[in-house]
Amino acid sequence: MRKSALLILEDGSLFRGESIGADGMTAGEVVFNTALTGYQEILTDPSYCRQIITLTYPHIGNTGSNDDDEESAQVHAAGLVIRDLPLLASNWRSQR
Repeated sequence: MRKSALLILEDGSLFRGESIGADGMTAGEVVFNTALTGYQEILTDPSYCRQIITLTYPHIGNTGSNDDDEESAQVHAAGLVIRDLPLLASNWRSQR
């Protein structure tokens, strides 16, 4: 089941999408990252604490995730914005 989501900026700009993570609301500074890889490291990096990260590369999540690539034991980001949700993770290192 798809859940609707809104990204509302301080200036009133509104972007509609869908939520794929935790239920509820979040708030934070919207930042962007142009990295081609390392998304799991970005989410678990404490320097992104309370920030909503917008990833600009179009293929986010298609490699899955694994315990070896975490910067810390938890996700520090307040949110993540991506363009397309992959339906399948394809990587020999992927654990989930």
